[in-house]
Amino acid sequence: MAKAIPQLIAGQWRESRAREFIEVTDPATQEVLALAPKATAEEIEAAVASAKAAFLAWREVPVPERARLMLRYQHLLKESHDELAELLAGETGKTLADAKGDVWRGIEVVEQAANIASLMMGETAENVACDIDTASWVQPLGVCTGITPFNFPAMIPLWMFPLAIAAGNTFILKPSEQDPLTPNRLAELLIEAGAPKGVLQVLHGGREVVDSLLTHPDIRAISFVGSVPVGQHIYRTGTAHLKRVQAFAGAKNHLVILPDANKEQVLSNLVGASCGAAGQRCMAISVAVFVGESRQWIDELRAQMAELRPGYWKDEHAAFGPLISQQAKQRVQRLIAEGKAEGAECLLDGSLCTVEGYPKGNWLGPTLFRGVTPKMSIYREEIFGPVLVCLEVDTLDQAIELVNASPYGNGTSIFTRSGGAARHYQHAVNVGQVGINVAIPVPLPFFSFTGWKGSFYGDLHAYGKQAVRFYTETKTVTTRWFDESPVTGPNMTIHLK
Repeated sequence: MAKAIPQLIAGQWRESRAREFIEVTDPATQEVLALAPKATAEEIEAAVASAKAAFLAWREVPVPERARLMLRYQHLLKESHDELAELLAGETGKTLADAKGDVWRGIEVVEQAANIASLMMGETAENVACDIDTASWVQPLGVCTGITPFNFPAMIPLWMFPLAIAAGNTFILKPSEQDPLTPNRLAELLIEAGAPKGVLQVLHGGREVVDSLLTHPDIRAISFVGSVPVGQHIYRTGTAHLKRVQAFAGAKNHLVILPDANKEQVLSNLVGASCGAAGQRCMAISVAVFVGESRQWIDELRAQMAELRPGYWKDEHAAFGPLISQQAKQRVQRLIAEGKAEGAECLLDGSLCTVEGYPKGNWLGPTLFRGVTPKMSIYREEIFGPVLVCLEVDTLDQAIELVNASPYGNGTSIFTRSGGAARHYQHAVNVGQVGINVAIPVPLPFFSFTGWKGSFYGDLHAYGKQAVRFYTETKTVTTRWFDESPVTGPNMTIHLK
């Protein structure tokens, strides 16, 4: 029988007193790997109280010492890289290569957190007025919390708590209930690196736990990555309770192909960017926009996608793994059926995919549509599966108009040999992250992850300099010092010391 996983509260791994538990299943076999507790109200209060108390001491720890904690942490993460990847693959279904990438991209953010001293620097100006100087000091907020999704159980938690903690805050992590084993292991390694008790707490559960954290008066800031409806709920609820919120939500990412592009590079990138990780990533390319004569490449695209096959994470030849749950699979199958019913041409249908030896897996094969219009549900909705839809336009400006009409603005790419066309595109599109001959333009951690429009609710984005500003506030100090000469006035003499 599967065991319940513990929660990290006040520096101790504790078995929950919860009466309700959530099954953590292998998406390729449906085997129950563990049980995630739904944290009780008392456990939530204990975690917040511990984080609040720990903050008073942690904020006074010198910045270089906090940076050294992150240096030790990234060293342990690198030593445990393969172990973490296998744990992650087992509970998400990702191929081992995808799982390793998930872990490594998180490690890169921890490396940036080790640079926290320079990121915490304020500003100064001398003689802003007669003998008056002004300086700004960057100080931590207090207790922060992160609510993370199933699709990147290593990378996205590592987007959040290392930078928040390095900046002097304490943190409560509420990972996805669908794959909580990897986040627990990340927390174990932080403790092994020397994090003081209470600096990081880990709570498990569903919406009730989230809502308790969103409304708790002692929590100052909330970070979230997930779906649009949940992101809107997080943002509205958190800000209504006067908290700082960054909520990363859905996406519908377009890749625009000009006829002068390198055909082989375009097709290779489209296949990987649409089907990699089974399409379960917010930066996946789900829309290909063929401009002019490039539409002639669609048949070759179909042939290349047809060669992909999903499989179990230990299968070295598998291109991608299963979807995370039966519910996720059924949702994608519904959207595929709607696309056909609405008149799109299904060139490749993976809705009935099977994998030998794993009959219960949440399998979907690569799926390709042509003749799609913006009114169809397969275009309007984020599919979050290995499904690519093709639209065809005559000009680059028509492609830009199409991209800008989308309510989402997470990422987009253009493939072309023309510098002028690329510059026009990057300037004109209303999207936060643009790739030029790069299909998935996720920035490295010294920049920030900058989705726009309906892909993000908030003001300051994840990792990079913006994340440090999100987890801190600025204090401005204006100073005037008098010399030590006597100051005299009517009936008095004062000596300043």
